[in-house]
Amino acid sequence: MPDVGSLDYKRPKLWRRLRLRRRRQGLLWRAFRARRHLKVVQNNSDQIASHDILLFAVVRNEENRLPYFLDYYRGLGVDHFLIVDNGSDDGTRALLRGHADVSIWETKASYRTSRFGMDWINRLLAQFGHGHWCLTVDADELFVFPKALGADLPSLTSVLDQNALIGFGALMLDMAPKDALGDAVYEAGQDPIETLPYFDPGPYRRERQGPLNNLWVQGGLRERKFFENRPRRSPTLNKLPLMKWNRRWAYVISTHSILPPQLNMIYDGPGGDTPSGALLHTKFLPEIVSKSEIEKQRGEHFTRPELFDGYYDDVASSPVLWDETCLRHEGPQQLEDLDLIGIGKGAKRLNVALPKDRP
Repeated sequence: MPDVGSLDYKRPKLWRRLRLRRRRQGLLWRAFRARRHLKVVQNNSDQIASHDILLFAVVRNEENRLPYFLDYYRGLGVDHFLIVDNGSDDGTRALLRGHADVSIWETKASYRTSRFGMDWINRLLAQFGHGHWCLTVDADELFVFPKALGADLPSLTSVLDQNALIGFGALMLDMAPKDALGDAVYEAGQDPIETLPYFDPGPYRRERQGPLNNLWVQGGLRERKFFENRPRRSPTLNKLPLMKWNRRWAYVISTHSILPPQLNMIYDGPGGDTPSGALLHTKFLPEIVSKSEIEKQRGEHFTRPELFDGYYDDVASSPVLWDETCLRHEGPQQLEDLDLIGIGKGAKRLNVALPKDRP
């Protein structure tokens, strides 16, 4: 297995390692079986070259987001998109079809039963991602990182390769409009940050959890607005979206955690020592008001969805998320100045000399 570099990792006892290995093998078996639920719509994977950067995503009814999403990640350096369409009934599939750099699978299976789509993603990662730098994101996430690491993903991954690192963590940063959610205006193809320009600079708290040694970051905008009285139920904001994939690995809960467990040490959260970026989370476009009512009925996004009915009701009421503590997003340098992203500190600081040519 590739080394995780100089990152500190406390090796668990033998019996715990064996349990985690069995758990990883179980996740890989689930992913292998998930192939039965994935029907090929468009397979252009024969176009993937050995050095290509790949993006994996599960989508549902995202025809408004996808035009900008595809343009954004193509501009960032993604060479091929591998997309699972989970039962869209809008124009999502028609929008994705016909692009030589997009492969599409469809499934109407349960998002929740598939561990919130991760069985499908782990299957595609194992089949197509081995040896590639792979970015796994949602349609409402825009990946950003420090300017010192380059202007695009080829530059970033070159720096990571140069530093013998095999992954890059990120803070999920909720973006919001200044007005009530339902009053915001967005058109397909528009940069969603124009509609959602504000974010909470903090506070964010972080802790390690056993036995996976996975990070748990909470705080920020959604906790302030929706979970103030029950902060332990607020969303998990740490992710490991960019990995140089190995078919023996498996994401556990979204991209919040991964097995083998030492991979979770790649990221230690905002203000930590490890190099990191952010996922600008554009969940709160105006369509969220009507979508919240639908998702509450579907009950597909939480293990115990009934516990989050109040959250869906709050979002559907079209609240104002902005307050005077919010900042207007100005770019990666601002996030670095706030210590939300960075090139690392001390012994974990990256050597950022960029190679001239991509291999």
